[in-house]
Amino acid sequence: MSIFNEIINNKCIVVPFCLWIIIQVYKFLYELVVNKKINFKRLFGAGGMPSSHSAVVCSEAVLIGRAMGFDSTMFALALTFAGVVMYDAAGVRRAAGKQARILNKLISTPGLTKEEVNEKLTEALGHTPFQVFVGALIGVLVGAII
Repeated sequence: MSIFNEIINNKCIVVPFCLWIIIQVYKFLYELVVNKKINFKRLFGAGGMPSSHSAVVCSEAVLIGRAMGFDSTMFALALTFAGVVMYDAAGVRRAAGKQARILNKLISTPGLTKEEVNEKLTEALGHTPFQVFVGALIGVLVGAII
């Protein structure tokens, strides 16, 4: 069997990747329907409901647990990795997004700063804890069903 066939037949690769695509497309379509604007950043950007990062790492952890056992070292590694990713999404990246929002306001205030900035900082970096929870729930369900 070729390497390509091994990859496309590996659920631990295909399912999380497809889940990521589905969630990002959902965010893009949601933005299109609700805000009536095309925003291609929703396809590849971070942030928003639900957290695709959380969904991907949780589906991966469940798939590894089902394939190798929930008492395996690989499952422990996947679960730990999922925890770090979700903590980062709801903590560190969310805080960076808040800071970017404040800096963008400061920079755009006339006379407040002499700094010239040609582009705004990205504000939608992280997730609320609820967005992370929903993403994780989707990931666990998909990993358990597939």
